[in-house]
Amino acid sequence: MTLDELRVADSPASWRACGFAVEDEVCVIGEVRIRLGAQEGKGLVGWSLGGIETTELDGLATTASDRPPPGEAPVHPNGITAIDHVVAISSDLDRTVAVLGDAGLDLRRVREEPTPAGAPRQAFFRLGATILEVVQEPPEATERAGGDRPAFFWGLALVAPDLERTVAFLGDRVGEARPAVQPGRRIATLRRSAGLSVPVALMTP
Repeated sequence: MTLDELRVADSPASWRACGFAVEDEVCVIGEVRIRLGAQEGKGLVGWSLGGIETTELDGLATTASDRPPPGEAPVHPNGITAIDHVVAISSDLDRTVAVLGDAGLDLRRVREEPTPAGAPRQAFFRLGATILEVVQEPPEATERAGGDRPAFFWGLALVAPDLERTVAFLGDRVGEARPAVQPGRRIATLRRSAGLSVPVALMTP
């Protein structure tokens, strides 16, 4: 199973301003198309998957795709080369993991340790070159939202092989590079001033 396309409710101009190469409304990063300009919602609003048996994925808006991967990806002025992982949030991680597993997604592991952001558990699925990270929503956040709800997309982590150069290119649109949770990797996060509605982290390979 592979990730073909992500749909994001941002204008192409906002991504170009952050140093992404965009043709019409599509930004190709690695082997994944990002289709910009979605009319509904905010942030990351849906995706298409190749090899999927059902599009009912516990609330994650999904369409099936049989397209081949895009051709050679363009060079992005900001130095981004790939999508490391897509982040989704679930109020019931066990439920979402079961649904995704029944749909044929490749569960690699469940991490039973809290993240620095307070998520108590995470599950990781392999989608070709990209990882889907499903995060258990903290109980207080679920309560504020009115209780259990379907899973939803949240953000992206992109690969920046020369993170220091990418951070310098983006200037005040991005925070400082710092050690990531994964040993040996570094991470920086785009600020709201970058003008993107989807949370984006930049990571070394």
